[in-house]
Amino acid sequence: MLAKITVADYMTKRLVTLTKDTDVFEAIKKLLEHKITSAPVIDPQGKLVGMFSEKDGLKVFLESVYNQGMSGKVGDYMAVDIIRVEADSSIVDLAEKFRQSSVRSFPVFEGQEFVGIVSRVDVMKALLTME
Repeated sequence: MLAKITVADYMTKRLVTLTKDTDVFEAIKKLLEHKITSAPVIDPQGKLVGMFSEKDGLKVFLESVYNQGMSGKVGDYMAVDIIRVEADSSIVDLAEKFRQSSVRSFPVFEGQEFVGIVSRVDVMKALLTME
């Protein structure tokens, strides 16, 4: 039954987004305010150019401690090598991808169009539908 459930069934479509020019401290505040582990970084045309995550926030923290500097832009810290998933992929395949990766959420695409984010929590929600 779970094999028939797709990523699109559980992905988040209403996204908190950032730009490369967003101040890193504003980005961290957004992650915390919205209780999310990462946010997509988009360009002015709405294309995905990176992801900013808690892990990137840790880089900001360490750099501010070691270099006593407290500034930067999301574009300086974001991940650009992004693992993407297709909206029509099986949630089971997604669970396997999460198991093999330290990443906590993936951007979701329909062809070349960025359409959402899916997280480990979303996979757990799908599992509970089987209860």
